[in-house]
Amino acid sequence: DKCLLEIGGKPLLAHVVERMQPQVRALAINANGDPVRFAPFNLPVIADVVPGFAGPLAGILTGMVWAKKAVPDAKWLLSVAGDTPFLPRNLAGRLGEAAGKTNAAAAMAESGGRRHPVFGLWSLDLMEDLERAVVVEGVRKIVAWADRYPLARVDFSTRPLDPFFNINRPEDLKIANTLSTGQMPP
Repeated sequence: DKCLLEIGGKPLLAHVVERMQPQVRALAINANGDPVRFAPFNLPVIADVVPGFAGPLAGILTGMVWAKKAVPDAKWLLSVAGDTPFLPRNLAGRLGEAAGKTNAAAAMAESGGRRHPVFGLWSLDLMEDLERAVVVEGVRKIVAWADRYPLARVDFSTRPLDPFFNINRPEDLKIANTLSTGQMPP
């Protein structure tokens, strides 16, 4: 589990949780396998509602199903990756503002000319369409599904650091540890 690797003396996921909790009303971890490994975070751990490890879209669908039960009046789901310790502290606000201004069904983060599909704000009204796309159509790529709808795209600065920097290799973990010894990006 990448998200349990440590930077600055804390698991990557702890950094993500710290940044996300002030931005949302309820927070959960989407993970398959033994949920006990996430017990220290004191958050619900929800396994994919679609069997067979169907990818990140299944995670978004799972989050939507959970959100409708956990927060019955919720209208949106915010999804993020668990291996991005420097994600923006204003992610929810900026995505929500962009979706509202454009009357979009979803909003997606971008930085440095790249889209970051996992970092999205999704209208819960899309849940049935997403379920059909994943289960019936076999769609696996977030962008392939999201581009079907009005989509707001929000650009985040990469200075002083790309906030969507994620840990994929041992070298990335070393970089993140170096960054964490200084002041964490705002």
